[in-house]
Amino acid sequence: MANATPSAWKRWLRQPQAFWLRRALFQVHLWSGIAVGLYVIAICVSGSVLVYRSELRQTFEPQPRLVTVSGARLSQDQLTAAAERAYPDSTVSRIIERDDPARAVTVTLNRDGSPRQMLFDPYTGEDLGHRLPLPYRLTTWLLALHDNLLFGETGRDVNGVGSILLTVLAVTGAVIWWPGVGGWRRALGVDLRANWRRLIWTLHGAVGVWTVLFIFMWGLTGIYLAIPEPFNALADAIEPFDEETFEPRTVDNVLYWVARVHFGRFGGWSTKALWAAIGLLPPVLFVTGFLMWWTRVIRPLGRAERSRAR
Repeated sequence: MANATPSAWKRWLRQPQAFWLRRALFQVHLWSGIAVGLYVIAICVSGSVLVYRSELRQTFEPQPRLVTVSGARLSQDQLTAAAERAYPDSTVSRIIERDDPARAVTVTLNRDGSPRQMLFDPYTGEDLGHRLPLPYRLTTWLLALHDNLLFGETGRDVNGVGSILLTVLAVTGAVIWWPGVGGWRRALGVDLRANWRRLIWTLHGAVGVWTVLFIFMWGLTGIYLAIPEPFNALADAIEPFDEETFEPRTVDNVLYWVARVHFGRFGGWSTKALWAAIGLLPPVLFVTGFLMWWTRVIRPLGRAERSRAR
């Protein structure tokens, strides 16, 4: 009799929907996804752009701004007055004059403790705009958003929590997706002929299973990049640092590659293109997951509430 009864593993392979653990993991997956949805969009979109961070900064590297040399140069006091007239809510903290008489001067302005560098004509006092081109500044802003959510150390800690939840989403999503041995091939694709609810369901499942290893990798490496101290301590415990020889350690190379893998900084342009493209797919998972949750949970609740009101 015992041999005739299928094992739990065989039952899981054939009919995973019957297991209570799968239903519990579904709830974990659902609420984790709702909790980090907007975070995933911000992190993934910024990360896809930042795959090309070096190229963007090289392309939009600030170039010398030339002006027309005419008459005597303004004094530092005159430049300060011109800058504060242009930006009355700021104070001048520094003026950098170049040796080349045709170069604009750089004026550092402070407003509420936040500095910014503006260019001014040293002969007329005309405001020539920001020293850094807008695409360069946007790249820097995206980097701060991706690294610490624009909130310094607190944002970096939040990033660590978000990376943990992203890892949980990858693991629970892989378990939930498994449809059984009879339907796994069909579940790899999208049913374009189905109604819109079924279409969203199959799109969510297919995108999830094709990207799960990437999402799991980004989650784990993101935990390290946001909260490196435990990993560094573990590395020191595995391979203590030799202060006499200062020889490179294997664990340091491993941690170095963690960062490289996270941003796709290996393998050339093809790897970067792949990382950037796949990085845009987790937001698709959030949108499709949110639509499924809305149609299956929120809309029925709204209908029930209206029925009770009537």
